[in-house]
Amino acid sequence: MVPNRYFEDFEAGMVFEFGDYEVTESEMIAFAKAYDPQPFHTQPIPPENCGSDRLIASGWHTCAMTMRLMVDHFIPPATVMPSPGLEGLKWLSPVYPGDRLGIRITVLAARPSETKPDRGIVRLQVQTLNQRNDIVQDLIQPAFFRRRST
Repeated sequence: MVPNRYFEDFEAGMVFEFGDYEVTESEMIAFAKAYDPQPFHTQPIPPENCGSDRLIASGWHTCAMTMRLMVDHFIPPATVMPSPGLEGLKWLSPVYPGDRLGIRITVLAARPSETKPDRGIVRLQVQTLNQRNDIVQDLIQPAFFRRRST
């Protein structure tokens, strides 16, 4: 169960690490066929000269797996609010079948909202890592969290 963290529970420099998501070939292919049907995402042995000689996960699938880890381990349903988006999404290394993903979340900043006193804005760096601790994805997410009192 994810603890109910309120805006006041965050301060710059805090780090959270968790997750062990096994990436399977069948899930990669199913996701890619539905949402990103490029040959290096849909074929176990991609055609020559297509950009990769191995099956790799769609970056969008990596985002989805990261989100799953965040919901399962970090996002408190009672205190988080809809996000305004992402900043600086980068796919730094390919994700392969059999990889095991975890995430590291670093609080970059936290400030009360200037226009809505019921919430604060927590700026998070979310890094997705494989089993070798290689960063495969890096993004910045401003997140709204409820305040304990307004």
